[in-house]
Amino acid sequence: MAIDPLFSVAGKVALVTGGGSGIGAMIARGIVERGVRTYITGRNADRVDAAAAELRGQQGECFGLVADFETRGGVAALAADLSAREQRLDLLVNNAGTNAAGSLAEMEEADWDLVLGVNTKAPFFLIRELLPLLRAAASPEDPARVINVGSIGGLHVPNWEAHAYGASKAALHHLTRSLAKALGPDHITVNTVAPGPFPSGLTDVASEAVKRSVASHVPLGRPGQPEDAAGTVIFLASRAGAYVNGHVIPLDGGYIAAL
Repeated sequence: MAIDPLFSVAGKVALVTGGGSGIGAMIARGIVERGVRTYITGRNADRVDAAAAELRGQQGECFGLVADFETRGGVAALAADLSAREQRLDLLVNNAGTNAAGSLAEMEEADWDLVLGVNTKAPFFLIRELLPLLRAAASPEDPARVINVGSIGGLHVPNWEAHAYGASKAALHHLTRSLAKALGPDHITVNTVAPGPFPSGLTDVASEAVKRSVASHVPLGRPGQPEDAAGTVIFLASRAGAYVNGHVIPLDGGYIAAL
């Protein structure tokens, strides 16, 4: 059966940061299989190339780019690399992120700076660096899309100490709204998907603690699946989501609603 044009993303060009693993890989696979020319990033060239080759072997085009989001120079280098390969960017998924252990008493300043830098500052400056490509793809009928990957950790306070991570994601959620207002006149929408428990490098959904948390707090009674992450991004990137702008969408099986 042919894909409904309302939900088609075929022919678009996308960048998914941190797209070699976890939720980023779920999103990248979903859009590659639907005809999106996709670039994914990682810090290790061999690993990101291998991940891109695996996705490329499914159906569609996927390429790996090396990126270091701990420095402004790394962000600028990624933007320059992509700009040398493409003349437009229809979809930017800011998924790359990090975390640091540490209670209020134990958190080191360097760890705080790392988490805020990668999770909040890097997406802001990457969007700015890629504005020429996003503007080249944008039109009133089919805006360019920026989709940030936030977290329900930025919408509530969990039962463990995650001060830097929660602050970074809450800041990213607010940044989404301010950029939606700033970039709307350029026909660029900015939204955030805020996942709950999904299998990723930051969440071990197989652990007994997470299983208990899911059973107790997620009304649907299960962690997120790849189709859940990919489907939400595909909706936002398609014509069906073209008028959604400036929103934080919890992708959590009802976790936040049930608090």
